[in-house]
Amino acid sequence: MPFISKIQRQTDYDLFPSSTPIVIDNGASYFRIGWAGENEPRVVFRNIVQRPRHKATGETVTIVGDHDPALLRYFDCTRSGPRSAFDSNVVFQFEIMEYILDFAFDRLGANGSRIDHPVLITECVCNPVQSRSKMAELLFETYGVPSVAFGVDAAFSYKYNQQHGICDKDGLAICPGFTTTHVIPFVDGEPVYKGCCRTNIGGYHVTDHLKQLLSLKYPHHMARFTWEKVEDLKMEHCYVALDYALEAQLFQKGGKEAEDKSRCWQLPWVPPPMEEPPSEEEIARKAAIRERQGQRLREMAEAKRSSRINELENQLHGLEFLLQQLEQVQQEEIQSFLSETGYVSKQEIESTLMKVSQSLRKAKGEPKAEQAENEEKADSSTSEKYPLVNVPDNVLTPEQLKEKKRQVFLKTTTEGRQRAKQKRFEEELEREKKNQQDEERRLENPELYLDQMHSKYKELYEKVEQRKRLKTNGGHANGNNLSGGVGRGERLNAAQRERMRLLTTAAFDRGKGEDTFGAKDEDWQLYKLMSKDNDDDDDGADVDEAELARVCARLQEIDPTFVPKPELTAAQPATAEAPRARPLTKEDFQIVLGVERFRCPEILFHPNLVGIDQAGFDEMTGVSIRRLPSKDGALEDRLTSSVFMTGGCCLFPGISERLEAGIRMLRPCGLPIKVVRALDPVRDAWRGASVYAANLQFPQQTFSRADYYEKGEDWLRRYQLRYTL
Repeated sequence: MPFISKIQRQTDYDLFPSSTPIVIDNGASYFRIGWAGENEPRVVFRNIVQRPRHKATGETVTIVGDHDPALLRYFDCTRSGPRSAFDSNVVFQFEIMEYILDFAFDRLGANGSRIDHPVLITECVCNPVQSRSKMAELLFETYGVPSVAFGVDAAFSYKYNQQHGICDKDGLAICPGFTTTHVIPFVDGEPVYKGCCRTNIGGYHVTDHLKQLLSLKYPHHMARFTWEKVEDLKMEHCYVALDYALEAQLFQKGGKEAEDKSRCWQLPWVPPPMEEPPSEEEIARKAAIRERQGQRLREMAEAKRSSRINELENQLHGLEFLLQQLEQVQQEEIQSFLSETGYVSKQEIESTLMKVSQSLRKAKGEPKAEQAENEEKADSSTSEKYPLVNVPDNVLTPEQLKEKKRQVFLKTTTEGRQRAKQKRFEEELEREKKNQQDEERRLENPELYLDQMHSKYKELYEKVEQRKRLKTNGGHANGNNLSGGVGRGERLNAAQRERMRLLTTAAFDRGKGEDTFGAKDEDWQLYKLMSKDNDDDDDGADVDEAELARVCARLQEIDPTFVPKPELTAAQPATAEAPRARPLTKEDFQIVLGVERFRCPEILFHPNLVGIDQAGFDEMTGVSIRRLPSKDGALEDRLTSSVFMTGGCCLFPGISERLEAGIRMLRPCGLPIKVVRALDPVRDAWRGASVYAANLQFPQQTFSRADYYEKGEDWLRRYQLRYTL
């Protein structure tokens, strides 16, 4: 609709006299309001209300109907979604209804809180008297409406199309709405409400079903399937199949016909830029840049190394000079001399001197054999630092015993460090030897060597992962493992099973009588037996993992196409391969509508497809005919010869033919059956109400505010609009 300013709306509102009725089509999906006698409503919007909070100010605002999605970035809509005043097709939230009427009257041009025009408003078939009473109370009390009339939207559409020769006086009106569908028989132009029937299926369920199917089919594009977009897809692409089973078989078999009936929705997609291979000049330029960067880094590393060597040499000379001075100091002045230097003893200075010497040799890059020889000399010199270690305790004084304990601790720690260094040194020598042998084999036959390395990597990988699965295979009790794995008892090695037996025995013995565990020295041997240090079963795993890491690193050096396998977890099967990422293509952003095109509207004829155990469109016509008070065969024939359809769901292609075929199967053979559709299934209800309200006899069908106060709710219960004036 074109934009109209508020001043223009108020000017147009003042042009209509107070006797001109206001016509409102209060549908569960859309709200339409306008003036009686006009062919189009003035204001149309979705019948929903949303009350989000402004992100900056925190103020709650009211948004009625459609809105620009770009505005939502200023509001917090997480706690306030769209709300409707309807429950099925009955108004029950009159607070929301008041927001909607405020917005509608404001857009119509009303400049005050009082509405001085009669109101004709539509309602559902057999609307509960409580809902009608609350609506009348809202219009009378809040807006001061002088008079109100209630009418059924399907009846107004039927009468409007009857005037245009689309349907007869006797007929069936089928009105599939937003959440419900009604069938109303008309006899002599008046609705027979005793023959009406309703089913809780409508356009909302079709849209929701399509949204669920697309979300399951394309879970990566769920954010694209907004309610508005799915509604557009439904109205643009869905159709009703004449034979649902045959249509489903057609799509199941595939072929050109099924492909022609499919529709494709292309989502926004930008192709990735194509990378052209670099030219020889570009390769040479990048190589020169890398060479210059490498030279600069080497120069920086050499300068840093020279600075480090100078610093260590100065520190080494300082320590040697300090030891020379210490030898010249008398015995009683040694402590005062050491306190000035910051050292505690001569041994500490010698230890520091040894560490600095090792660091200096490492910085200068001395051969490892020479370094190991120097370390051995240092080890032999350390034995002279602990003179009290081999002396018996009975010949030592208490102070010497304390010193002996300290020397034993220092010697043990030093020897442990030396053993660890020696082990690392040997491992490094072994690694270098293996790499040298591998390089020789590779130079002899590169292809055979590469195949052998790949085979070795695969064998080690499977071996390591098998061991990990045996350790982490949980979730199954012994004897109940149905997945082919092993129980916990079978995963334990011999040492672990012995440890479990000892723990169980100790716990069982402590429960008998008095607890005397620990009274004997033999009891404490149990802890040694249960110690995990005695479990050497995992040494093989460490060796295999180290070898696997070495082979993996070697393959990465000699094979540019080699990709290491990921580590398996407990939830990942052993046969799972690493997912290979591929660039996204145009097809990845296409939404194909195939069987969904007719599967979603099919729920109008078979609601049990979505879990609603009620009758479909064709069955509802038979139910409505059977509910008629008079059993007249000629009347039933006249009703089925003029089946009128109105409402948004009537726009599906093929729905008239499908409904006619369904009714023909319910009626005797040879009877005339005709299904017609409204001129405009969406707006004919408002147009019929507009024509009805423009009639001069319309005021006689309304009830005033005085009648409402005088007669009350009981009169509203008996109120019924006559559609033939």
